[in-house]
Amino acid sequence: MATVYFGIDVQLLRPPAWMAFDESLTQIDSGWLGEVGDSFEGICNGAIAVVDRIGQLGHDVCVGIDSPRCPLPAPRKWYWDGKKEDWRPRRPAEKGRGRHCEVIVRALGLANPQWTPSLEGSPDWMRLGYALFDSLGAVASAVHEVFPSASYTMWQNETNSPKMTINVSQFQPGPKDMIDAAVAAMTVHEYQQGRGAAVGNDGFGAIVLPKPISDAPVSLLRWPS
Repeated sequence: MATVYFGIDVQLLRPPAWMAFDESLTQIDSGWLGEVGDSFEGICNGAIAVVDRIGQLGHDVCVGIDSPRCPLPAPRKWYWDGKKEDWRPRRPAEKGRGRHCEVIVRALGLANPQWTPSLEGSPDWMRLGYALFDSLGAVASAVHEVFPSASYTMWQNETNSPKMTINVSQFQPGPKDMIDAAVAAMTVHEYQQGRGAAVGNDGFGAIVLPKPISDAPVSLLRWPS
């Protein structure tokens, strides 16, 4: 059974953008999930319908969502000390936001995450992301968290980075959003092909990256509790 790689860029200034690639990274479809102001339920139902439609054509659908998978139930207890290359307890003045996967991405200089807070402190775009993860798990073969900013960094100046074939017919109203959706799908493709990595093991989700992690302190990749 052929696999389709499906990326979603989550934000609320415009409807979330999505793009789907076949196994050769040729675009097979793209679009926007609903309209600005649609309910989370409506956006999620639209995503389910698109993924289900692709699946009914006989494809496995592997999804990459550019959003945190879940909120933190409580402030994290540990902070990374880059100079000592070790974890230290959270200080009283520190808010404890951010999951292990985000700490790793930031410590490696791949991207600057928007630290995941509690559900109560989560902005609406993150809440939409949580809802999309919950909704698509029932219809997709796999649903991964991706971070296109980190993928761009890992592919920078790489002559052998993957190549995609796309058209721009659905790029308005947000070309950058659609490119991020494309890179989300490409990242999942590379990970599913065994060329990437998944980082984060605190129990609150991993971020999938398109290339292996090299030269990272072993202690950074291990959550201390």
